[in-house]
Amino acid sequence: MKMTAHLRVGMEDGLFIGPGELTPSNAAQVTKIRGIFESLGHSVATPDEARERLALKGAHRVTF
Repeated sequence: MKMTAHLRVGMEDGLFIGPGELTPSNAAQVTKIRGIFESLGHSVATPDEARERLALKGAHRVTF
């Protein structure tokens, strides 16, 4: 049985990276949540896998 989860992180969603600690960047939040997610035995989708799951075209397939 495969379990999936969708996470959203970034400073627009939360300014803190820990109790009382402001995050220095979006990248710091992504790095932290990725570490937590992987420590729980989950894998993170590649950009191509995420595009496929979300039915996004990708930069090479847009005309603007």
